[in-house]
Amino acid sequence: MNDFETVSTENFSPQRVLAALKEARTKLLAVEQEKQERVAIVGMAGRFPGAENLEQFWQNLCQGISSIQLTSDPPQDKRTQIELLDHPNYVKAYASFDHVDGFDAAFFGYSPREAELIDPQHRVFLECAWAALENAGYDPDQYNGKIGVYAGAALNSYLINLYANPSLRASVDRVQAVVSNVMGLMPTRVSYKLNLTGPSCGVQTGCSTSLVAVHLACQSLLNRECDMALAGGVSIDASEQQGYLYQNDGVLSPDGVCRAFDAEAQGTVFGNGVGIVVLKRLSAALQDGDCIYAVIQGSAINNDGAQKVGLTAPSVAGQAAVIAAALEQANFSPDSIQYIETHGTGTALGDPIEIAALTKAFRTRTQNQQFCAIGSLKTNIGHLDAAAGVAGLIKTALALKHQQIPPSLNFKSANPQIDFEHSPFYVNTQLRDWQVMVRLVGQESVHLEWVARMPTSFSKRLLSYFQKIPHHIPITCFYSLPKRPPLYRILFVN
Repeated sequence: MNDFETVSTENFSPQRVLAALKEARTKLLAVEQEKQERVAIVGMAGRFPGAENLEQFWQNLCQGISSIQLTSDPPQDKRTQIELLDHPNYVKAYASFDHVDGFDAAFFGYSPREAELIDPQHRVFLECAWAALENAGYDPDQYNGKIGVYAGAALNSYLINLYANPSLRASVDRVQAVVSNVMGLMPTRVSYKLNLTGPSCGVQTGCSTSLVAVHLACQSLLNRECDMALAGGVSIDASEQQGYLYQNDGVLSPDGVCRAFDAEAQGTVFGNGVGIVVLKRLSAALQDGDCIYAVIQGSAINNDGAQKVGLTAPSVAGQAAVIAAALEQANFSPDSIQYIETHGTGTALGDPIEIAALTKAFRTRTQNQQFCAIGSLKTNIGHLDAAAGVAGLIKTALALKHQQIPPSLNFKSANPQIDFEHSPFYVNTQLRDWQVMVRLVGQESVHLEWVARMPTSFSKRLLSYFQKIPHHIPITCFYSLPKRPPLYRILFVN
Protein backbone atom coordinates (compact mmCIF):
# COMPACT_ATOMS: atom_id res chain seq x y z
CA MET A 1 0.00 0.00 0.00
CA ASN A 2 1.46 3.35 -0.99
CA ASP A 3 1.34 6.59 0.96
CA PHE A 4 -0.38 8.62 -1.79
CA GLU A 5 -4.07 9.30 -1.67
CA THR A 6 -6.16 8.40 -4.63
CA VAL A 7 -7.33 11.51 -6.49
CA SER A 8 -10.95 11.44 -7.46
CA THR A 9 -11.58 11.67 -11.19
CA GLU A 10 -14.69 13.69 -10.43
CA ASN A 11 -12.46 16.77 -10.13
CA PHE A 12 -11.49 16.39 -13.80
CA SER A 13 -14.90 15.93 -15.35
CA PRO A 14 -15.17 17.07 -18.98
CA GLN A 15 -17.60 19.83 -17.99
CA ARG A 16 -15.25 21.33 -15.45
CA VAL A 17 -12.24 21.08 -17.77
CA LEU A 18 -14.20 22.77 -20.56
CA ALA A 19 -15.33 25.54 -18.22
CA ALA A 20 -11.74 26.12 -17.07
CA LEU A 21 -10.51 26.27 -20.65
CA LYS A 22 -13.23 28.77 -21.56
CA GLU A 23 -12.34 30.93 -18.58
CA ALA A 24 -8.63 30.84 -19.50
CA ARG A 25 -9.44 31.72 -23.11
CA THR A 26 -11.60 34.64 -22.00
CA LYS A 27 -8.79 35.97 -19.83
CA LEU A 28 -6.23 35.61 -22.62
CA LEU A 29 -8.51 37.43 -25.05
CA ALA A 30 -8.99 40.21 -22.51
CA VAL A 31 -5.22 40.58 -22.08
CA GLU A 32 -4.70 40.62 -25.85
CA GLN A 33 -7.48 43.16 -26.32
CA GLU A 34 -5.90 45.34 -23.64
CA LYS A 35 -2.60 45.28 -25.53
CA GLN A 36 -4.33 46.30 -28.74
CA GLU A 37 -6.39 49.07 -27.14
CA ARG A 38 -6.28 52.45 -28.87
CA VAL A 39 -7.62 55.93 -28.11
CA ALA A 40 -10.46 57.57 -30.04
CA ILE A 41 -11.11 61.27 -30.54
CA VAL A 42 -14.83 61.61 -29.81
CA GLY A 43 -15.14 65.39 -29.46
CA MET A 44 -13.29 68.58 -30.36
CA ALA A 45 -13.53 72.33 -29.88
CA GLY A 46 -11.33 75.28 -30.68
CA ARG A 47 -10.96 78.94 -31.51
CA PHE A 48 -8.26 79.91 -33.95
CA PRO A 49 -7.19 83.04 -35.82
CA GLY A 50 -10.04 83.94 -38.16
CA ALA A 51 -12.32 81.22 -36.77
CA GLU A 52 -14.62 81.18 -33.76
CA ASN A 53 -15.51 77.50 -34.26
CA LEU A 54 -14.31 74.38 -36.05
CA GLU A 55 -16.74 74.74 -38.96
CA GLN A 56 -15.33 78.16 -39.83
CA PHE A 57 -11.80 76.88 -39.22
CA TRP A 58 -12.26 74.05 -41.73
CA GLN A 59 -13.79 76.34 -44.36
CA ASN A 60 -10.84 78.73 -44.03
CA LEU A 61 -8.40 75.85 -44.50
CA CYS A 62 -10.19 74.49 -47.57
CA GLN A 63 -10.34 77.94 -49.17
CA GLY A 64 -6.65 78.56 -48.55
CA ILE A 65 -7.29 81.63 -46.41
CA SER A 66 -4.46 83.16 -44.42
CA SER A 67 -5.82 84.38 -41.09
CA ILE A 68 -2.69 86.36 -40.30
CA GLN A 69 -3.87 89.97 -40.43
CA LEU A 70 -2.02 93.20 -41.10
CA THR A 71 -3.21 95.71 -38.54
CA SER A 72 -3.28 99.45 -39.10
CA ASP A 73 -4.30 100.28 -35.54
CA PRO A 74 -1.49 101.61 -33.32
CA PRO A 75 -0.89 99.97 -29.91
CA GLN A 76 -3.04 101.49 -27.18
CA ASP A 77 -0.08 102.07 -24.91
CA LYS A 78 1.54 105.38 -25.92
CA ARG A 79 5.00 104.29 -24.83
CA THR A 80 4.67 101.20 -26.99
CA GLN A 81 3.57 103.40 -29.88
CA ILE A 82 6.73 105.49 -29.62
CA GLU A 83 9.01 102.44 -29.30
CA LEU A 84 7.49 100.36 -32.08
CA LEU A 85 5.69 102.36 -34.74
CA ASP A 86 8.75 104.31 -35.84
CA HIS A 87 11.07 101.31 -35.68
CA PRO A 88 12.18 100.14 -39.16
CA ASN A 89 11.76 96.46 -38.17
CA TYR A 90 8.24 96.83 -36.80
CA VAL A 91 5.90 94.34 -38.54
CA LYS A 92 2.17 95.11 -38.38
CA ALA A 93 1.12 91.44 -38.43
CA TYR A 94 -1.31 89.88 -35.97
CA ALA A 95 -3.13 86.54 -35.68
CA SER A 96 -6.03 85.98 -33.30
CA PHE A 97 -9.64 85.02 -32.91
CA ASP A 98 -12.12 87.71 -31.88
CA HIS A 99 -13.17 88.60 -28.34
CA VAL A 100 -10.21 87.03 -26.54
CA ASP A 101 -11.10 89.13 -23.49
CA GLY A 102 -14.73 88.02 -23.43
CA PHE A 103 -16.02 85.57 -20.82
CA ASP A 104 -19.44 84.40 -19.63
CA ALA A 105 -18.59 84.76 -15.94
CA ALA A 106 -22.10 84.22 -14.60
CA PHE A 107 -22.48 80.94 -16.52
CA PHE A 108 -19.52 79.48 -14.62
CA GLY A 109 -20.48 81.02 -11.28
CA TYR A 110 -17.92 83.84 -11.17
CA SER A 111 -18.51 87.41 -10.10
CA PRO A 112 -17.23 90.17 -12.42
CA ARG A 113 -14.36 90.93 -10.02
CA GLU A 114 -13.35 87.25 -9.78
CA ALA A 115 -13.40 86.92 -13.56
CA GLU A 116 -11.28 90.05 -13.93
CA LEU A 117 -8.49 88.43 -11.92
CA ILE A 118 -8.41 85.20 -13.96
CA ASP A 119 -5.86 84.86 -16.75
CA PRO A 120 -7.73 85.16 -20.09
CA GLN A 121 -6.12 81.86 -21.12
CA HIS A 122 -7.85 80.12 -18.19
CA ARG A 123 -11.17 81.74 -19.07
CA VAL A 124 -11.08 80.81 -22.75
CA PHE A 125 -9.88 77.28 -22.00
CA LEU A 126 -12.73 76.74 -19.54
CA GLU A 127 -15.30 77.81 -22.13
CA CYS A 128 -13.64 75.61 -24.75
CA ALA A 129 -13.64 72.61 -22.38
CA TRP A 130 -17.39 72.98 -21.96
CA ALA A 131 -17.82 73.20 -25.75
CA ALA A 132 -15.65 70.12 -26.33
CA LEU A 133 -17.71 67.95 -23.97
CA GLU A 134 -20.87 69.29 -25.58
CA ASN A 135 -19.47 68.38 -29.01
CA ALA A 136 -18.78 64.87 -27.72
CA GLY A 137 -22.35 64.61 -26.45
CA TYR A 138 -21.56 64.24 -22.76
CA ASP A 139 -22.88 65.94 -19.65
CA PRO A 140 -20.22 65.45 -16.94
CA ASP A 141 -22.88 65.46 -14.22
CA GLN A 142 -24.58 62.51 -15.91
CA TYR A 143 -21.44 60.59 -16.88
CA ASN A 144 -20.56 57.74 -14.53
CA GLY A 145 -16.86 57.49 -15.34
CA LYS A 146 -13.85 59.61 -14.44
CA ILE A 147 -12.92 62.49 -16.77
CA GLY A 148 -9.34 63.78 -16.69
CA VAL A 149 -7.84 67.05 -17.93
CA TYR A 150 -4.34 67.39 -19.41
CA ALA A 151 -3.46 70.83 -20.73
CA GLY A 152 -1.05 73.73 -20.75
CA ALA A 153 -0.90 77.46 -21.47
CA ALA A 154 1.72 79.86 -22.77
CA LEU A 155 3.67 82.39 -20.72
CA ASN A 156 1.42 85.35 -20.03
CA SER A 157 1.97 88.81 -18.58
CA TYR A 158 -1.61 89.26 -17.39
CA LEU A 159 -0.66 89.04 -13.71
CA ILE A 160 2.04 91.68 -14.21
CA ASN A 161 -0.48 93.93 -15.90
CA LEU A 162 -2.88 93.48 -12.99
CA TYR A 163 -0.28 94.54 -10.46
CA ALA A 164 0.67 97.51 -12.63
CA ASN A 165 -2.70 99.03 -11.70
CA PRO A 166 -2.17 100.62 -8.21
CA SER A 167 -5.85 100.74 -7.25
CA LEU A 168 -6.45 97.15 -8.29
CA ARG A 169 -3.28 95.96 -6.57
CA ALA A 170 -4.39 97.53 -3.30
CA SER A 171 -7.81 95.91 -3.36
CA VAL A 172 -6.91 92.38 -4.42
CA ASP A 173 -5.81 89.50 -2.26
CA ARG A 174 -2.33 88.50 -3.40
CA VAL A 175 -2.90 84.75 -2.99
CA GLN A 176 -6.14 84.90 -4.97
CA ALA A 177 -4.42 86.82 -7.76
CA VAL A 178 -1.67 84.20 -8.02
CA VAL A 179 -4.12 81.28 -7.93
CA SER A 180 -6.10 82.93 -10.72
CA ASN A 181 -3.03 83.08 -12.98
CA VAL A 182 -0.85 80.03 -12.27
CA MET A 183 -0.73 77.90 -15.43
CA GLY A 184 -0.60 74.61 -13.53
CA LEU A 185 -4.00 75.29 -11.96
CA MET A 186 -5.78 75.83 -15.28
CA PRO A 187 -6.76 72.13 -15.69
CA THR A 188 -7.81 71.99 -12.04
CA ARG A 189 -10.09 74.98 -12.59
CA VAL A 190 -11.80 73.07 -15.40
CA SER A 191 -12.18 69.97 -13.23
CA TYR A 192 -13.61 72.05 -10.39
CA LYS A 193 -16.11 74.00 -12.47
CA LEU A 194 -17.25 71.06 -14.60
CA ASN A 195 -17.18 68.49 -11.78
CA LEU A 196 -14.59 66.21 -13.39
CA THR A 197 -13.05 63.63 -11.05
CA GLY A 198 -10.21 62.19 -13.14
CA PRO A 199 -6.54 63.31 -13.04
CA SER A 200 -6.02 67.04 -13.63
CA CYS A 201 -2.48 67.87 -14.77
CA GLY A 202 -0.81 71.03 -16.04
CA VAL A 203 1.76 70.53 -18.82
CA GLN A 204 4.41 72.96 -20.10
CA THR A 205 6.96 71.85 -22.70
CA GLY A 206 7.13 74.91 -24.92
CA CYS A 207 5.38 74.66 -28.28
CA SER A 208 5.05 70.89 -27.87
CA THR A 209 2.81 71.43 -24.81
CA SER A 210 -0.59 70.46 -26.20
CA LEU A 211 0.57 67.29 -27.98
CA VAL A 212 2.51 66.18 -24.92
CA ALA A 213 -0.77 66.73 -23.06
CA VAL A 214 -2.52 64.48 -25.59
CA HIS A 215 0.18 61.82 -25.17
CA LEU A 216 -0.15 61.89 -21.37
CA ALA A 217 -3.93 61.76 -21.61
CA CYS A 218 -3.68 58.69 -23.86
CA GLN A 219 -1.39 56.98 -21.36
CA SER A 220 -3.80 57.82 -18.56
CA LEU A 221 -6.68 56.27 -20.51
CA LEU A 222 -4.73 53.15 -21.42
CA ASN A 223 -3.63 52.76 -17.79
CA ARG A 224 -7.30 53.16 -16.79
CA GLU A 225 -6.64 56.15 -14.57
CA CYS A 226 -9.64 57.78 -16.24
CA ASP A 227 -12.44 56.85 -18.64
CA MET A 228 -12.44 60.03 -20.68
CA ALA A 229 -9.94 62.87 -20.99
CA LEU A 230 -9.79 66.45 -22.20
CA ALA A 231 -6.41 67.35 -23.71
CA GLY A 232 -5.16 70.51 -25.34
CA GLY A 233 -3.61 73.91 -24.91
CA VAL A 234 -4.17 77.65 -25.14
CA SER A 235 -2.05 80.66 -26.01
CA ILE A 236 -3.23 84.27 -25.62
CA ASP A 237 -0.54 86.92 -25.63
CA ALA A 238 -2.50 90.17 -25.75
CA SER A 239 -6.07 91.34 -26.19
CA GLU A 240 -5.19 94.25 -28.48
CA GLN A 241 -4.08 93.99 -32.07
CA GLN A 242 -0.43 94.87 -32.36
CA GLY A 243 2.58 93.73 -34.33
CA TYR A 244 6.12 92.81 -33.34
CA LEU A 245 9.77 93.64 -33.92
CA TYR A 246 11.56 91.49 -36.48
CA GLN A 247 15.09 90.31 -35.71
CA ASN A 248 17.49 88.83 -38.23
CA ASP A 249 17.75 85.02 -38.04
CA GLY A 250 14.92 84.92 -35.51
CA VAL A 251 11.75 82.82 -35.57
CA LEU A 252 9.52 85.76 -36.59
CA SER A 253 8.82 86.65 -40.21
CA PRO A 254 9.98 90.05 -41.57
CA ASP A 255 6.72 90.58 -43.50
CA GLY A 256 4.11 88.67 -41.48
CA VAL A 257 3.98 85.72 -43.90
CA CYS A 258 4.91 82.13 -43.03
CA ARG A 259 6.42 80.26 -46.01
CA ALA A 260 7.03 76.79 -44.63
CA PHE A 261 9.64 74.78 -46.61
CA ASP A 262 9.91 77.53 -49.24
CA ALA A 263 13.12 79.07 -50.57
CA GLU A 264 12.01 82.48 -49.27
CA ALA A 265 11.01 81.26 -45.81
CA GLN A 266 12.17 83.56 -43.03
CA GLY A 267 9.98 82.70 -40.07
CA THR A 268 6.43 82.71 -38.77
CA VAL A 269 4.01 84.86 -36.76
CA PHE A 270 2.83 84.06 -33.24
CA GLY A 271 -0.92 83.99 -32.71
CA ASN A 272 -3.72 83.43 -30.22
CA GLY A 273 -5.67 80.19 -30.15
CA VAL A 274 -7.13 77.36 -28.09
CA GLY A 275 -7.88 73.75 -28.93
CA ILE A 276 -9.17 70.72 -27.02
CA VAL A 277 -9.87 67.11 -27.99
CA VAL A 278 -12.04 64.69 -26.02
CA LEU A 279 -10.50 61.22 -25.79
CA LYS A 280 -11.84 57.78 -24.88
CA ARG A 281 -10.59 54.23 -25.17
CA LEU A 282 -11.62 53.00 -28.61
CA SER A 283 -13.43 49.93 -27.26
CA ALA A 284 -15.53 52.11 -24.95
CA ALA A 285 -16.25 54.63 -27.72
CA LEU A 286 -17.52 51.86 -29.98
CA GLN A 287 -19.57 50.29 -27.22
CA ASP A 288 -21.12 53.66 -26.29
CA GLY A 289 -21.89 54.59 -29.90
CA ASP A 290 -19.73 57.71 -29.93
CA CYS A 291 -19.02 59.65 -33.10
CA ILE A 292 -15.35 59.03 -33.80
CA TYR A 293 -13.36 61.70 -35.64
CA ALA A 294 -10.13 59.70 -35.65
CA VAL A 295 -8.15 57.20 -33.59
CA ILE A 296 -4.72 57.76 -32.07
CA GLN A 297 -2.91 54.57 -32.97
CA GLY A 298 0.41 55.43 -31.36
CA SER A 299 2.38 58.22 -29.73
CA ALA A 300 5.92 58.80 -28.50
CA ILE A 301 7.91 61.54 -26.80
CA ASN A 302 11.62 62.09 -26.19
CA ASN A 303 14.25 64.82 -25.88
CA ASP A 304 17.42 65.68 -27.79
CA GLY A 305 19.49 66.08 -24.65
CA ALA A 306 22.67 68.00 -25.41
CA GLN A 307 22.92 66.84 -29.02
CA LYS A 308 21.82 70.16 -30.55
CA VAL A 309 23.18 73.67 -31.06
CA GLY A 310 20.92 75.37 -28.50
CA LEU A 311 18.19 74.90 -25.92
CA THR A 312 15.29 75.46 -28.33
CA ALA A 313 16.99 74.11 -31.45
CA PRO A 314 15.88 70.77 -32.93
CA SER A 315 18.11 67.89 -33.96
CA VAL A 316 17.81 65.33 -36.74
CA ALA A 317 18.70 62.36 -34.51
CA GLY A 318 16.18 63.20 -31.80
CA GLN A 319 13.31 63.79 -34.20
CA ALA A 320 14.08 60.69 -36.27
CA ALA A 321 14.20 58.57 -33.12
CA VAL A 322 10.79 59.67 -31.87
CA ILE A 323 9.22 59.21 -35.32
CA ALA A 324 10.62 55.68 -35.47
CA ALA A 325 9.29 54.96 -31.97
CA ALA A 326 5.78 56.08 -32.88
CA LEU A 327 5.85 54.07 -36.12
CA GLU A 328 6.90 50.97 -34.22
CA GLN A 329 4.19 51.39 -31.62
CA ALA A 330 1.54 51.93 -34.28
CA ASN A 331 2.91 49.01 -36.33
CA PHE A 332 2.86 51.04 -39.54
CA SER A 333 5.05 50.86 -42.60
CA PRO A 334 6.19 54.33 -43.71
CA ASP A 335 5.20 53.71 -47.32
CA SER A 336 1.56 53.36 -46.24
CA ILE A 337 1.49 56.96 -45.00
CA GLN A 338 -0.23 59.48 -47.27
CA TYR A 339 -0.09 62.72 -45.29
CA ILE A 340 1.93 64.36 -42.52
CA GLU A 341 0.94 67.55 -40.70
CA THR A 342 4.32 69.04 -39.90
CA HIS A 343 5.62 71.58 -37.41
CA GLY A 344 6.66 73.74 -40.37
CA THR A 345 7.63 77.09 -38.84
CA GLY A 346 9.24 78.37 -42.02
CA THR A 347 12.62 78.95 -40.38
CA ALA A 348 16.00 78.45 -42.02
CA LEU A 349 17.09 76.02 -39.29
CA GLY A 350 13.91 74.16 -38.41
CA ASP A 351 12.44 73.23 -41.79
CA PRO A 352 15.48 71.39 -43.24
CA ILE A 353 16.05 69.53 -39.97
CA GLU A 354 12.41 68.46 -39.83
CA ILE A 355 12.46 67.00 -43.35
CA ALA A 356 15.86 65.39 -42.79
CA ALA A 357 14.56 63.68 -39.64
CA LEU A 358 11.42 62.45 -41.37
CA THR A 359 13.44 61.16 -44.30
CA LYS A 360 15.87 59.36 -42.01
CA ALA A 361 13.04 57.62 -40.17
CA PHE A 362 11.25 56.64 -43.39
CA ARG A 363 14.36 55.46 -45.25
CA THR A 364 14.88 52.60 -42.79
CA ARG A 365 11.89 50.85 -44.39
CA THR A 366 11.17 52.40 -47.78
CA GLN A 367 13.06 53.94 -50.69
CA ASN A 368 9.95 55.25 -52.47
CA GLN A 369 9.99 58.91 -53.44
CA GLN A 370 7.44 61.73 -53.15
CA PHE A 371 4.48 59.56 -52.16
CA CYS A 372 3.57 61.38 -48.94
CA ALA A 373 2.03 64.86 -48.83
CA ILE A 374 3.02 67.33 -46.10
CA GLY A 375 1.47 70.58 -44.93
CA SER A 376 1.90 73.26 -42.27
CA LEU A 377 -1.00 74.91 -40.46
CA LYS A 378 1.28 77.81 -39.50
CA THR A 379 1.02 79.12 -43.05
CA ASN A 380 -2.70 79.69 -42.31
CA ILE A 381 -2.87 80.86 -38.71
CA GLY A 382 0.69 81.37 -37.48
CA HIS A 383 2.38 79.71 -34.49
CA LEU A 384 0.02 79.17 -31.54
CA ASP A 385 2.78 78.20 -29.10
CA ALA A 386 1.23 75.96 -26.42
CA ALA A 387 -1.83 75.35 -28.65
CA ALA A 388 0.13 74.70 -31.87
CA GLY A 389 0.20 70.91 -31.64
CA VAL A 390 -3.46 70.35 -30.86
CA ALA A 391 -4.40 72.76 -33.65
CA GLY A 392 -2.55 70.48 -36.10
CA LEU A 393 -4.25 67.44 -34.58
CA ILE A 394 -7.69 69.01 -35.02
CA LYS A 395 -6.87 69.98 -38.62
CA THR A 396 -5.85 66.38 -39.33
CA ALA A 397 -8.95 64.90 -37.70
CA LEU A 398 -11.14 67.23 -39.77
CA ALA A 399 -9.26 66.20 -42.92
CA LEU A 400 -10.06 62.56 -42.14
CA LYS A 401 -13.69 63.41 -41.48
CA HIS A 402 -14.13 65.37 -44.71
CA GLN A 403 -11.76 63.16 -46.76
CA GLN A 404 -9.88 66.18 -48.06
CA ILE A 405 -6.35 67.50 -47.57
CA PRO A 406 -6.25 71.32 -47.32
CA PRO A 407 -3.50 73.27 -49.10
CA SER A 408 -0.34 74.42 -47.38
CA LEU A 409 0.07 78.09 -48.28
CA ASN A 410 2.88 80.27 -49.62
CA PHE A 411 4.98 77.51 -51.18
CA LYS A 412 6.51 78.23 -54.61
CA SER A 413 9.95 76.61 -54.69
CA ALA A 414 11.70 74.39 -52.18
CA ASN A 415 14.23 75.56 -49.62
CA PRO A 416 17.58 74.75 -51.30
CA GLN A 417 18.61 72.82 -48.19
CA ILE A 418 15.68 70.42 -48.63
CA ASP A 419 15.94 67.71 -51.26
CA PHE A 420 12.26 66.95 -51.78
CA GLU A 421 12.91 65.28 -55.14
CA HIS A 422 14.76 62.38 -53.54
CA SER A 423 12.72 62.29 -50.33
CA PRO A 424 9.41 60.54 -49.59
CA PHE A 425 7.64 63.92 -49.38
CA TYR A 426 6.07 66.73 -51.36
CA VAL A 427 4.32 69.91 -50.20
CA ASN A 428 0.57 69.76 -50.81
CA THR A 429 -0.37 73.17 -52.28
CA GLN A 430 -3.95 72.51 -53.41
CA LEU A 431 -7.16 71.25 -51.84
CA ARG A 432 -7.46 67.65 -52.92
CA ASP A 433 -9.59 64.65 -52.15
CA TRP A 434 -8.13 61.97 -49.96
CA GLN A 435 -8.23 59.07 -52.41
CA VAL A 436 -10.00 56.16 -50.71
CA MET A 437 -12.25 53.28 -51.71
CA VAL A 438 -15.69 52.70 -50.26
CA ARG A 439 -16.04 49.24 -48.84
CA LEU A 440 -19.19 48.04 -47.10
CA VAL A 441 -18.29 44.59 -45.84
CA GLY A 442 -19.45 43.36 -42.45
CA GLN A 443 -16.89 42.01 -39.99
CA GLU A 444 -13.94 43.04 -42.19
CA SER A 445 -11.00 45.02 -40.86
CA VAL A 446 -11.52 48.54 -42.18
CA HIS A 447 -9.30 51.59 -41.83
CA LEU A 448 -8.82 55.03 -43.32
CA GLU A 449 -5.39 56.54 -42.95
CA TRP A 450 -2.91 57.71 -40.37
CA VAL A 451 -1.09 60.97 -40.04
CA ALA A 452 1.96 61.98 -38.05
CA ARG A 453 2.57 65.28 -36.27
CA MET A 454 6.23 66.20 -36.17
CA PRO A 455 8.04 66.65 -32.84
CA THR A 456 9.74 69.96 -32.02
CA SER A 457 11.08 72.20 -29.25
CA PHE A 458 12.01 71.01 -25.78
CA SER A 459 10.14 67.71 -25.70
CA LYS A 460 9.70 65.75 -28.89
CA ARG A 461 6.38 64.17 -29.61
CA LEU A 462 4.69 62.48 -32.48
CA LEU A 463 1.16 61.23 -32.76
CA SER A 464 -0.19 58.80 -35.31
CA TYR A 465 -3.79 59.53 -36.17
CA PHE A 466 -5.51 56.47 -37.51
CA GLN A 467 -9.18 55.65 -38.08
CA LYS A 468 -9.71 51.93 -37.67
CA ILE A 469 -12.60 49.55 -37.13
CA PRO A 470 -11.31 46.34 -35.50
CA HIS A 471 -12.38 43.08 -37.13
CA HIS A 472 -14.32 41.96 -34.07
CA ILE A 473 -16.62 45.01 -34.09
CA PRO A 474 -19.71 44.77 -36.33
CA ILE A 475 -19.64 47.56 -38.92
CA THR A 476 -23.34 48.17 -38.35
CA CYS A 477 -22.33 49.99 -35.18
CA PHE A 478 -21.14 52.82 -37.40
CA TYR A 479 -24.46 53.16 -39.19
CA SER A 480 -26.77 53.58 -36.22
CA LEU A 481 -25.08 55.77 -33.68
CA PRO A 482 -27.54 56.65 -30.94
CA LYS A 483 -26.20 60.11 -30.09
CA ARG A 484 -25.94 61.78 -33.49
CA PRO A 485 -25.53 60.93 -37.21
CA PRO A 486 -22.31 59.28 -38.40
CA LEU A 487 -19.49 61.66 -39.21
CA TYR A 488 -17.96 59.57 -41.99
CA ARG A 489 -18.65 56.63 -44.28
CA ILE A 490 -17.07 53.23 -43.88
CA LEU A 491 -13.93 53.42 -45.96
CA PHE A 492 -11.01 51.24 -46.84
CA VAL A 493 -7.63 52.47 -48.03
CA ASN A 494 -6.30 50.46 -50.93
